[in-house]
Amino acid sequence: MWQFIKYLLATLTALTIFVCIGILIMVGVFSSTEDNTIIEQNSVLKLKFDKPITEVTHSNPLENLNLPIGSATESIGLVDIKKAIAAAKSDTKIKGIYLQLSAVKAGFANLQEIRNALVDFKKSGKFIYAYGESFSEGAYYLASVAHKIYLTPEGLLEFNGIGTQIFYFKNLFEKLEIKPEVFKVGDYKSAVEPFLLDKMSDYNRNQLDTLLGSVYQTMLLDVAKSRQLPMNKLRLISDSMYVHNANDALRYKLITNLGYYDQIETELRKKLSIHLVSKKISFVDLENYIKSIPKSSGSENQKVAVIVAVGEIHQGKSTLDEIGSADVCAQLQKAKNDPKVKAIVLRINSPGGSALASDLMWREILITKKVKPVIASMGDMAASGGYYMAMACNKIVAQPTTITGSIGVFGLIFNIKNTLTNKFGINVDGYHTGKFSDVGSATRDMTDYERNIIQKEVEFTYETFLRKAAEGRHVPIAQIRNVAGGRIWTGSQAKAIGLVDNLGGLQEAITLAANSAKLGTDYSVTYIPETKNWLESLFEENNGDTQSKIMASELGELYPYFRTLQKINTMKGVQARVPFELVIE
Repeated sequence: MWQFIKYLLATLTALTIFVCIGILIMVGVFSSTEDNTIIEQNSVLKLKFDKPITEVTHSNPLENLNLPIGSATESIGLVDIKKAIAAAKSDTKIKGIYLQLSAVKAGFANLQEIRNALVDFKKSGKFIYAYGESFSEGAYYLASVAHKIYLTPEGLLEFNGIGTQIFYFKNLFEKLEIKPEVFKVGDYKSAVEPFLLDKMSDYNRNQLDTLLGSVYQTMLLDVAKSRQLPMNKLRLISDSMYVHNANDALRYKLITNLGYYDQIETELRKKLSIHLVSKKISFVDLENYIKSIPKSSGSENQKVAVIVAVGEIHQGKSTLDEIGSADVCAQLQKAKNDPKVKAIVLRINSPGGSALASDLMWREILITKKVKPVIASMGDMAASGGYYMAMACNKIVAQPTTITGSIGVFGLIFNIKNTLTNKFGINVDGYHTGKFSDVGSATRDMTDYERNIIQKEVEFTYETFLRKAAEGRHVPIAQIRNVAGGRIWTGSQAKAIGLVDNLGGLQEAITLAANSAKLGTDYSVTYIPETKNWLESLFEENNGDTQSKIMASELGELYPYFRTLQKINTMKGVQARVPFELVIE
């Protein structure tokens, strides 16, 4: 009897969940058909950066329901943000922009693109107001462009510099008796350091000092210009950490007002001449405003195709946050063969990955650019394997703060023989037809001869990287060798040493592509792959990583350590990647 009741309850629960999901899907179907939103007169565009900022928007209304499907995390697309700001500039119904900020999760180059769009918006004479209960460094970078900056009296403003952390696993591996076998070329190729050292090498410390110093210098220059403060004063405030609380932020003129939300709302009402207490401010959010923007009126027979490539590089199919060489090659072929596509922009945001996968895409880019121009647009990062892709393009455009370069490669094999035997009592034996049939095995020691063979293969791949970079940049190989060795550079540094052609964002790359194809101004822009709504992507095989989401929830602050170790499994074959990402929150 109890067994029957248990099955009955389980069935009813399953049916309830199914019905709920069905209702949500129906809601999604109907909501997805509502393409137009009516914008009232005297409206304010409200930009609330409460989700990660990615290249394109990812929507998922089921995210907060903890269901076993539809696990992809929602994000705000850089393309949508810039499109909305540009449209609002000339929209007579939009009187200004309201920024609601706290912590903004984005790379610095993407933040800079958004900030530049806001600076351009101000040329219209319309207002920008910003409000935050607290401001992280990245949030303040955006807020600093505003005419009015409100911070709650008890809030905090972070203004003390930027940095990055790298986890080092040498001591852990020694305790577990795991022996890493590392093969690399380049003193600055630091991606393998976490497995060999217990602290940063002098080479890596030197390059990070230069890199982060360049990025922060750019940030301070932008803030100084917007807040009309001397650069040396801002540097002193930051280096001395003079801003401890909201009052300090006001005293040093980093903000304009101390106040709560109701107080900035009063300020907005005054600005909009709303005198009736009963009348609400007409806010329009990003999602609804995007729906109201008319589609581009450019020629459908002359298109610039933007291929978005985001994440670590591997062979096979792409996911939301990984670049699969098979998919990117197919997308390039599609754009090349489409007679309406006259030029291509390859938007790269990647720390690199598989050297083989990078080379496969490099080859496809070479083939494609013989037919039509291909312009590389670098996002937050296009380094190592990401640069391998870019160097095949006709021209490379990067933001001043883009992380790029890292021309270097490595190979990595872990020997767990002693771990299995001494920790778990497991012995491994086998039979092989050849002396080297099991070369690279994780359960035996390598011979010096085998190490020499693999090292030579890594060096061969590195020389290939150098040669192809020199060919792509049309410079002597010696010139590339001088700036290679695995060293990373900012976009502005890369331009100075010849690794990048122009400084700018995605729009600058699109304009360059159109000019290269002699399209004039009558063209439209199409994105490949096309952005799917949440319903279309809900049942895709690679829609989010449910397991990773669960692990992140369970491990909390320990998750980054787990994720770093987990990535070891993807480092098969010769790798071209960098060991960290610079995320400004």
